Amino acid sequence: MSRVAALFSLVLLFAGMVFLLRGPADYDWAIGTHPVPAVPDNNPMSQAKVELGRHLFYDTRLSVNGTVACATCHVQALAFTDGKPRSVGATGDVLPRSSMSLVNTAYASRLTWSNSLIASLEDQALTPLFADQPVEMGLSGKEAELLTLLQHDEHYAQLFAAAFPDDEEPGSIINMVRATSAFVRSIVSFRSPYDEYLAGNADAISEAAKRGEALFFSERLECFHCHGGFNFTDSTTHESARVERFGYHNTGLYNIGNSGAYPADNRGLADISGERRDMGRFRAPTLRNIVLTAPYMHDGSVETLDAVMRHYERGGRKIETGPLAGDGNTSPFKSEFVRGFEITDQEREDGIAVLYTQTDREATVDPRWSSPWGTNVGARPNLESGRTPGEPEKKPIELH
Repeated sequence: MSRVAALFSLVLLFAGMVFLLRGPADYDWAIGTHPVPAVPDNNPMSQAKVELGRHLFYDTRLSVNGTVACATCHVQALAFTDGKPRSVGATGDVLPRSSMSLVNTAYASRLTWSNSLIASLEDQALTPLFADQPVEMGLSGKEAELLTLLQHDEHYAQLFAAAFPDDEEPGSIINMVRATSAFVRSIVSFRSPYDEYLAGNADAISEAAKRGEALFFSERLECFHCHGGFNFTDSTTHESARVERFGYHNTGLYNIGNSGAYPADNRGLADISGERRDMGRFRAPTLRNIVLTAPYMHDGSVETLDAVMRHYERGGRKIETGPLAGDGNTSPFKSEFVRGFEITDQEREDGIAVLYTQTDREATVDPRWSSPWGTNVGARPNLESGRTPGEPEKKPIELH
C-alpha cells in the first residue's frame, strides 16, 4: 500500500472511532468506520421512511403524464445517472445539465451542479418535482391529484403510516419529499476495489492503478485539490464535520470568443451570484463510480475518460469553429489548478486505471436501492436504459 493510501486509511479509521464513541444510531447505514452522513433534524432516518422513498423514487405516477420517475434520470446500473449528455423531462424538455450520480450524495455539502443555495436533498427535490422552466416531472399545478394518490392509494397509505406514525395526515407532499430524500440519502457505499485497497489489501488494485494513484495525488497533475477526501470531491460534509467544504471550479471547458464566456443557458455559479468572476464555475462531482457516469462535465460534452484526461493535460478545451469557438486554456476565469501538464501515454492509462478502481459494482445491483415495482408495471419506463419505450437514444451535444 502506498504512503498516501496508508495515511488515508488512518484518517478513516480515526473518523470511525469518533463516530463509535457517539453511540449507536437508530438507522443502520452499513458503512463500517466511514463517517456518518449529516441528517436534517426535521427528517431523521428510519428504515420505514427509506422504504417509502424507494417506492416513490421508482413510481412514474409522480409525473405529469405518468412517463418518468426519479429513476428515469437516475438509473441504478449507471450509478444513478442516465447516460445522457443532458437529461430529458416528462414533456420532452431538455434540461441544461446532465444528471449527477446519487451515490454518496448524503455527503454532499451542496446539491446540483451550480446552485450554491441548495444544501439539502429536501430542498433540491422540489426542483425536479415542481419546476416548469424546464419541466422535469411537471407536477406544478397538479398538487390535488398528487395528494389523492398519496392519501388514497392503499399501498401508499400503509407505507406513509409506517414511515410517519406520529403524523395525523402522513400522506402529505412534504412527507413525500422527506421520504424520497431519505431514500436518496441511504445510497451510500464504500465497496470499491480502492476501498478494499485502503483497508489493507495491497492486491485489490493493479500496479498500474497504484502508479495512477501517485499521479492523482501529485502536485504535477493537481487532481486531488478538487477531488480529494474520502468521497473524492471538495464539496463534502458529514455528521461531525467541523468545517463545511464546498467548491466550484472553472475548468476551461469553454471560452467563447476568448472572452471567458460560457453558453448563455449554462454559465454555472454566475447564474446564481450574478458575479462575472463566477463564470463557468461548477461543482466538482465525486469520482466514485466515474466509469459508469459518462458522458462527462456538466453538459455531457466530453464523452470518455481519455478525453477528460486530455482536456486537463491541455489545461482547457479548444473549440476551433462555430458559435462556441474559443480556447479554454486562456480563459481569464479558469481555476488555478487547471494549468495543464505533460504525461506519457502510459501515465495517462495509469491515471484512468485508478479511476476504474473507484467503481462499486455492488451498488449498481444492491436490492436496497432497486425498484420495488418490478420492470413491467403500468407505464413505468425502461429503467435499465433510462429511456421510456420508443424514445431515441440521445447523442452528445455538438460543439461546432
